[in-house]
Amino acid sequence: MKRIAILGSTGSIGRSTLSVVESYPDRFQIATLAAGNNTELAFEQAVRWKPRILSLANEQHAAALRARLRAAGISEIEVVHGAPGTIQVATHPEVDFVVSAIVGVSGLEATYEAVRAGKTVGLANKECLVVAGELITAEAKKQGKPLLPIDSEHNAVHQCLRGGRMEEVARVWLTASGGPFLHTPKSQFASITVQQALNHPTWKMGKRITIDSATLMNKGFEVIEACRLFHLPPERVQVIVHPQSTIHSLVEFVDGSILAQISVTDMRLPILYALTYPERIPSDLRFSINDLRRLDFCPPDLDKFPCLALAYEAAATGGAKTIALNAADEVAVAAFLDEQIDFQDIPRIIEEVMAVAPAGRLESIQKVLTLDTEARLLASAMVKKRRRKGSPIGAIS
Repeated sequence: MKRIAILGSTGSIGRSTLSVVESYPDRFQIATLAAGNNTELAFEQAVRWKPRILSLANEQHAAALRARLRAAGISEIEVVHGAPGTIQVATHPEVDFVVSAIVGVSGLEATYEAVRAGKTVGLANKECLVVAGELITAEAKKQGKPLLPIDSEHNAVHQCLRGGRMEEVARVWLTASGGPFLHTPKSQFASITVQQALNHPTWKMGKRITIDSATLMNKGFEVIEACRLFHLPPERVQVIVHPQSTIHSLVEFVDGSILAQISVTDMRLPILYALTYPERIPSDLRFSINDLRRLDFCPPDLDKFPCLALAYEAAATGGAKTIALNAADEVAVAAFLDEQIDFQDIPRIIEEVMAVAPAGRLESIQKVLTLDTEARLLASAMVKKRRRKGSPIGAIS
């Protein structure tokens, strides 16, 4: 019986993980949960799963949940809150496997502490490896525990790598849908609206990741994540645009052989793969071969999508550059969604913040968080500066 902690239990990946656990009650048990701000769903999960510990984002939400649980006659669940509470969830002695699915850098400390505590971690959080991948992977190596990717592209690479040794790998190919502006001329980018950028042709996702897909920054984050997870230099991690999104990733070996991973577009499959690794167990998540009727591929246009080029630059440099990349992107995307800046301003702000980010290795998670805060403040100042220069869109709050 594998005992599981979920960081981000009320989010999409968290709910999918609970669905997998429910389908295999003889294999998995929920030990602890971190649920963010959604007290209603956290209460439902507490009643259903009876975790040892349940953490919420702040003390007010935690107090409200404790009161509801007492009223329901449930007293055995310890309710905690904040970053210390999430760390408790991730490092509880009864936990065998931690699913890291908190969006952004909020889950970074708990994920790192889970690795330090010798837990096996399934990563569904890009930001952890983007901003602190060198620290996390070094600690996992020290502990002798695997980092198992849940992101569909990296999970696909992990599966393909079982077909050969790392020294036999020539390169890794990450597929990208191309987003809503794959065929839009660059000359029209200045007039792109928020509504257009949120109209993704393939996926229904949160607003930030949808904009990141439109700029190809999401694929850039995945390049950095792949470099950290598989210990590859950026030049051996390639992006290929594949609008059908049928092939999740490919691995090319030195003899010219290429292995591709194909499966249903259902996150329960990579979650199940990570939870049961190195086993494979039966599931009903089937892919229809008839869907392979057409497969298109083309290289990404780095001139149209400079965010991807910036991500490659950050991956090659490492250190604070990747922190600046992620922080500036989050601030710039939020400003674009608020109609404070143009679509084309997103890569410009990121490039400016990256330019002043310090070089050198990162010594600690606390240093990562400090640099993250500094980069966000700088990016926010650049948003205001661009607005003051006469951007015709929206207003700074």
